[in-house]
Amino acid sequence: MTRFNDNKRLHLFVINLATKQVRPLTKGEFDEHSIDWSPDGSNLLFVSNRDPNQDEFFHYDLFTLSLADDSIHRLTAGEYTEYDPLWSPDGKMIVYRGTKRGLTDRETTMEDTHVWVMDADGANRREIGAVLDSRQGAPSWAPDGAFVYFTVQERGSFHLVRLPVKGGSPEYIVKDPGFVGDWSVGKNGALAYSYSSPGDMAQLFYRGSPAATARKLTDLNGELFAGKKIAEVESFTFISKDNRFEVEAFLTTPLGMTPTSKHPLIVNIHGGPHGQNGPSFNIKNQVYAARGYATLNVNYRGSTGYGQRFADAVFGDQNGNEGQDVLYAVNAAVHRYLWIDRERMGIEGVSYGGQLTDWLITQTNEFKAAIPTAGISNLISYNYMTYYNQYEEMEFGQFLHQGNLMDQAWDRSAIKHIAAAHTPTLIIHGENDNDVPIAEAEQMYIALKDVGTETVFVRYPREGHGLSETKHVIDWIDRSIAWYEAHFPKPGSEGVTNVQP
Repeated sequence: MTRFNDNKRLHLFVINLATKQVRPLTKGEFDEHSIDWSPDGSNLLFVSNRDPNQDEFFHYDLFTLSLADDSIHRLTAGEYTEYDPLWSPDGKMIVYRGTKRGLTDRETTMEDTHVWVMDADGANRREIGAVLDSRQGAPSWAPDGAFVYFTVQERGSFHLVRLPVKGGSPEYIVKDPGFVGDWSVGKNGALAYSYSSPGDMAQLFYRGSPAATARKLTDLNGELFAGKKIAEVESFTFISKDNRFEVEAFLTTPLGMTPTSKHPLIVNIHGGPHGQNGPSFNIKNQVYAARGYATLNVNYRGSTGYGQRFADAVFGDQNGNEGQDVLYAVNAAVHRYLWIDRERMGIEGVSYGGQLTDWLITQTNEFKAAIPTAGISNLISYNYMTYYNQYEEMEFGQFLHQGNLMDQAWDRSAIKHIAAAHTPTLIIHGENDNDVPIAEAEQMYIALKDVGTETVFVRYPREGHGLSETKHVIDWIDRSIAWYEAHFPKPGSEGVTNVQP
């Protein structure tokens, strides 16, 4: 897709299964989605942005539509934003995920979404998820309507909890390190869920009751992983440069280690910035481990899973102290893990991770090679090209043209400091990326060329923000390995052979 908008709207329709007739229920210059039938079948619950300037501002509210006369009733109004509503089993309440702040961006938000409930008519709204200082996922009801289930992001993992609707302490249903994805709760409390562990990609698990032992139902990767060793992931923490935070990092250790061996380190930075890395299975980290590389993932300030104060700490400070958190993590790692070869370190990341990769190679020359993917190199040009028109406003608290923010954004753009960038850089970008337009990569490539820094620019056709086609993902991994191998000195040697993939 190479356009911002196809000028088509998402509307509600109902189909008569007997006659196959389709009846439109809504119309207008706005979209409806996230639909849920009321238990008695008389109403539809949905999400829509009905603001006059809804193409400019991201602001979902909750509505119901009566099937009897197609009348629409607004349930919420205010500066809040609501997502993922569901009727309770008896139809008397609604659970949803929401925010409280007045500005929320469709791409990412500093504010952790929490779980809320209210009466079916919109009254008696309350934030039951406030008992957990964590980012919460889309909720679902227990069959008896007494509890709601949802995921929480905590210290690199996605756990599954249930919470009494009337208030109380949360109960962790799945708290194993890793990533809980989708789940389904049966009438008797049985639970089916997907879970990615440190040693495997997502599999299906089953528990006959919340207290029962989980039973693995699938082994989708058994043939793929047969005879292969999976590298271990361990976490460590360190104190940030400004002494404000304890920051956590996850280290995937290399395979084939001996008491005297030295191994390269790849710093792999997550996107967002309001996202997180954790212990769950990471295919690229495991590929690197099989080649004898360690991989370092850093949950720098701004990351989710560490409370609202930590997520807020990147406000007004892009390419600032969160970048220092990454460098301090590297410093901590090389001092604690003496087998890391300081002369063979690389850096990479996707999206915001690509942005930080671009930025950090203008701040330090300690990395021998860099691979930014879908990264922002110029905060000003990005702001006026992306369709996330509120992103920088949310991250800095005002429009770029207000006050001296334009100067600040330029000062925090990698391209301003490009003369200091001497790290050989392999730039990766999708040609149809509307989140971060490919012009961000084009600028960085030309700028590095002007400086005389070795660089290669790989453009992937049909790809949007990041890579999805299997052959492209394989090519990206192969090129990454070749780039590092070409620019890492041989163990015990100071020489570098420059070979382009």
